[in-house]
Amino acid sequence: METGDLAPDFKLDDQEGNERTLSTMLLSGPVVLFFYPAAMTKGCTKESCHFRDLGSEFSTLGGQRLGISMDSVAKQSEFTTKNNLDYPLLADVGGDVAKSYGVKRSLDLLKVKRTTFVIGQDRRVLDVISSEMNMNTHADRALDALRKLKA
Repeated sequence: METGDLAPDFKLDDQEGNERTLSTMLLSGPVVLFFYPAAMTKGCTKESCHFRDLGSEFSTLGGQRLGISMDSVAKQSEFTTKNNLDYPLLADVGGDVAKSYGVKRSLDLLKVKRTTFVIGQDRRVLDVISSEMNMNTHADRALDALRKLKA
């Protein structure tokens, strides 16, 4: 997936077992969809908490945060509760959505490439952020993309 591509629609359960679809969420504004390898791990916790801590900035720009990993609904729920996350975490247990976005790894050890997609209401990808080492760059760059969209 690259900037300008049409983001694949999907239907997955969030940490509370509620069904979420990309197309429905986009009705309320742009979506920042971030793939992370595994809930409850150090790097993924840091990244997810940074998205949490910048929540008011995302709201001001109309951006919706949406985390996604191959963890179960129960694991996403535990991760949400433990870190007071205030946005949906989706359970892509089989990795089908990760595969459609081109971020699923062939080896299941790390599962997905840490990648963030900023998606406009027309389902076009506005930015793709890839960094395995800098956890904060995902939310920071996503905010920059939303600012450009708003300008």
